[in-house]
Amino acid sequence: MLVSYAQWHTYEVKPGHNTVRGNIQVTLDFYSPQLDNRRTLLVYLPPSYHYSGDFFPVLYMQDGQNLFDAATAYGGVEWQVDETMEKLAEEGREAIVVGIHHAGNDRLAEYNPFPFGRWAARGEQYVAFLTDTVKPLIDSTFRTQPDRWHTGILGSSMGGLISLYAFFRRPDVFGFVGAFSPSLWLARGEIYNYVRQRPFVDGRIYLDHGTRESSAKPMRDLLRQKGYRLGENLKYVAEKGARHTESAWARRLPDALRFLLLPR
Repeated sequence: MLVSYAQWHTYEVKPGHNTVRGNIQVTLDFYSPQLDNRRTLLVYLPPSYHYSGDFFPVLYMQDGQNLFDAATAYGGVEWQVDETMEKLAEEGREAIVVGIHHAGNDRLAEYNPFPFGRWAARGEQYVAFLTDTVKPLIDSTFRTQPDRWHTGILGSSMGGLISLYAFFRRPDVFGFVGAFSPSLWLARGEIYNYVRQRPFVDGRIYLDHGTRESSAKPMRDLLRQKGYRLGENLKYVAEKGARHTESAWARRLPDALRFLLLPR
């Protein structure tokens, strides 16, 4: 069932002020047959959606709670995805953004594709959930450009890890990826072996980190070895003094999307 963000916020979150801008629709209690659980999906629609008749690229973003509203975000700090998208629309870059809520205590397992030690791994099922359940719903409900060139996946930390994994695991679905401060260390860095062994995927990759957190530079170097070219289909940012925080990812998001989203 689709409801407006204002309705959902009032009855499911808390009455009163929210920080959302623009048009966000909410799908409640959405079931995943791959994971056998339920969650909320948030769908941001760009400014011209209701009057242009155009079809739009789609960004699938992890940790939906943290993307649009300080009232639901971790520590009360959001990514400001809605404000960023509204501003980018003025530059001719518009997209539908699907924010997938994480599944609470199952978050780490769902964002982990590599079984290792005490770490549960349900990442393979989670990627199947996105590609085989969420994407068909979005494509059938909204005016999307469903081809891989117009379908991207983004996330931070563990969400960045699963996004990078999904890009290489399902190149038939995803044509660009944003990995913000990805948790590349997980399972003793198994993502490096995985990316090294996968075929080259034609598309655009955004990769970043702050200088006061774990570095993604080795992944940048690996991607260059695979044939990605800085400034062309690979963008790498190391933000001086930045930590592993929602505010840092919000700060880097506009330029990341300028790289990933082509002007319409």
